[in-house]
Amino acid sequence: MKRFSRRQFIKLCTASVTALGISQVWVPAIGEAFQKTVQGSPPVLWIQGSACNGCSSSLMNSVHPNIKEVLDEIINISYHPGLAAETVRFLPDYLVDTAQKNSGKFILVVEGAIPTADHGNFHIIGQDSRGKKVTLIELLEKLGELAETTVAVGSCASFGGISAAEPNDAECVGLEKLIEVSKVINIPGCPPHPDWIVGTLAHLLLFGRPELDDYGRPKTFFQGLIHNNCPRRQYFDNSIFARKYGEEGCLLQIGCKGPLAHGDCPTRLWNGASSWCVNANAPCIGCTDPSFPDLTMPFYKRMPEIKGPGITSTADAIGITAGAVTAAGFAVHLAGNYFSGRIGKKNSRGDDK
Repeated sequence: MKRFSRRQFIKLCTASVTALGISQVWVPAIGEAFQKTVQGSPPVLWIQGSACNGCSSSLMNSVHPNIKEVLDEIINISYHPGLAAETVRFLPDYLVDTAQKNSGKFILVVEGAIPTADHGNFHIIGQDSRGKKVTLIELLEKLGELAETTVAVGSCASFGGISAAEPNDAECVGLEKLIEVSKVINIPGCPPHPDWIVGTLAHLLLFGRPELDDYGRPKTFFQGLIHNNCPRRQYFDNSIFARKYGEEGCLLQIGCKGPLAHGDCPTRLWNGASSWCVNANAPCIGCTDPSFPDLTMPFYKRMPEIKGPGITSTADAIGITAGAVTAAGFAVHLAGNYFSGRIGKKNSRGDDK
């Protein structure tokens, strides 16, 4: 078999679905590589914390490859609470035993936030053979030490997400608060795209750890701002804003967080490459951002104002520093549009005053 390079893999993963016609991960060369290695690939232990199971549901909606191909030919999944063939009587013992037998080799996948209140007693993962109740915190601390890599799937596991939204009585946190940061790869999203999950695991199996951004997200999928590739970008550049759903124009006025969120949603698309939030006339809610959801709410109201020449735009404050960076970015962008003549006269929907 001709060797499939990391560069080719990244190129496929970042290319547009429109250009390829299929999901970027599953092509013959990669498929053949997996078929040759899956038998000896490290086991995957998938643990669910405080979450809605939407990330697992998203994975099961993978199209190319479909979920059967994922499970049969890509992921050597030793445990998943929803996909496991058999129930395990003493689950904590089984998971720790599997981890110890594959110490430094297996991949730990965590879906959902980790409740830390009351010493972790808000989430009991099961009972061991001695009759002792084992909390999610206890289990993850043991597995995290033994795992080669830990993958946080979804915004809850990555940064706390909705589970950690105020008032957060269960004191939920993301995985990085519990496990050494250098061992964690974050795949945020509520839920994440199935390609992001499969593509990251594929990279781990074929080439090792992918290149990550400052928030531990694979750059392959999260490098660009959603705003930059939005099909409604020209409306923003010309100061045409929708005031209500179904209306033409940029969706910033009705709450779009695209200028803050990173991801390739506009080019990858969802549901078999058929659509995404903005195509359905819904604003981006910024679910891949570490500030989601507390600082991106209300989802359907505009963010605090940042005024520029010929236009009033919006941005959210993700902490003082991030907010200043966002404001500076908008200022440069808007000034460029203004002096290059790209910003047109406002119509009735674009007048923000």
